[in-house]
Amino acid sequence: MIRSARERIAHLFGLAEVEWGRGHASLSDRYVGLARRVGSRYNVRIPSEYRELYCRRCSAFWAEGRTVRTRLRASRRVRTCLRCQAIRRSPSGPAHAPRPGPDSSLPSSRQAAQEVMAAEPSETGEEDGDLDFSDEE
Repeated sequence: MIRSARERIAHLFGLAEVEWGRGHASLSDRYVGLARRVGSRYNVRIPSEYRELYCRRCSAFWAEGRTVRTRLRASRRVRTCLRCQAIRRSPSGPAHAPRPGPDSSLPSSRQAAQEVMAAEPSETGEEDGDLDFSDEE
């Protein structure tokens, strides 16, 4: 059941995109609404690639410049539905990895710096005492 619900959601979003290209905006909105109902009926989340394609308030299929306005403000993407004026804000940068906790196996920045300082001399053959900073040319 869940697999068929996911397939049906994907199919409905595909149909919405096709109908939008043909100029049938109301039909594409209907397909988005049906996809949302299928998801809620079978308790299936809409996949992340489809979540950014519609308005959560009015179920309008979003097309840049026609039904949604996108602005970048202070490292956030602000999308405004041009039908119902709903605003959706999301981070505009790449997703960040979660910070490691104190029990993490990754070394802290202080430990990493100490390891670098204690590492072997560089491959050029110069050691710390061999550097000459004279003003000779």
